[in-house]
Amino acid sequence: MLLVDDHVMIREALRTLLERTPDIEVVGEASDGGEVEELVLALSPDVVVMDVSLPTISGIEATRELLAHHTKVQVVGLSAFVYKRFVLEMMSAGALGYVAKSAACDELVRAIKNVAQGKTYICPEAAATLVDATRRDERAPRGPSKDSRLGRREREVLCLLAEGKTAPQIAQVLFIAPTTVNVHRRNIMRKLNLHGVAELTKYAIREGLIST
Repeated sequence: MLLVDDHVMIREALRTLLERTPDIEVVGEASDGGEVEELVLALSPDVVVMDVSLPTISGIEATRELLAHHTKVQVVGLSAFVYKRFVLEMMSAGALGYVAKSAACDELVRAIKNVAQGKTYICPEAAATLVDATRRDERAPRGPSKDSRLGRREREVLCLLAEGKTAPQIAQVLFIAPTTVNVHRRNIMRKLNLHGVAELTKYAIREGLIST
C-alpha cells in the first residue's frame, strides 16, 4: 500500500503501526497529491491511503484523477474531518473507504483490508455523521427525482446508498429486509446503467436527491 499525507510525523507513525500488521506492506509514501500517480506506476500498490486535505491537489481530486487511469487501485480516504460533504465527495471520487484520523489504527487496518477486497468501509465516526445528516435531511422537504425510471422505494434506497449507508442500515430505516435492499440496488443500477456507489452518489447529487 501507498501512504499519502503531507505531515511527515503522521506518515511515519502510520507506517510504523501498519508494518506491524500481517499482510500489509507499505511500499511507499507521498506528501502531495501530484506525486501519487507516478508512485502508483512505479510501485503498483493495491491500496492508497489518501489524506483528504493535501497541498496543491486535494486528496479528493488526486483520487479522481488516479482512478480515472488506474481502476485496479483502491483508495481509503483519511481525514481529520468527518463532515458529510468530505465523506461524500471522497466516495464520489471513487474511494471505497473513509477513516477519521482520530480513529484507532485498527480502524485503518480494517479499512485497508476491506477495500483491498473491493468492499466499502466507513469508520463508525464518519458513518454516524452521515446517519445524523440523513435524519436531518429526511425531516426536510425533498422534491421528487425528475427521473421517472425509478419508483418511490428505489429513490429512497438510492438516497440512503448515496448518503453512505450500508444495506443493513437502509433496511432498518425503511423497515425492509437487507436482501430487499440489495434487489433494489441492482434494479437501480440496471435502470440507470450505473456501476458502484460512486456513480450512484454522483447521480443522486446531480438529481438533487442529496445535498452536498
